[in-house]
Amino acid sequence: MIPKLGMGELVIILLIVVVLFGASKLPQLGAGLGQGIRSFKKAFSGEDEEKPVSGNASTPPSDATKRV
Repeated sequence: MIPKLGMGELVIILLIVVVLFGASKLPQLGAGLGQGIRSFKKAFSGEDEEKPVSGNASTPPSDATKRV
């Protein structure tokens, strides 16, 4: 059984994370976690699957031209 976490336990966990990674790395960790969750949701819902490109095969997809 998983115990319920109260406010005190969450504060202690947050302090441990800050000590381990440092305050400057927290935004990067949050962004990476958010990207991972979005990627998981896309893969789970099936949006990540490649869709067939209609038209000429030599023409690049429109999203490929936006990348730098």
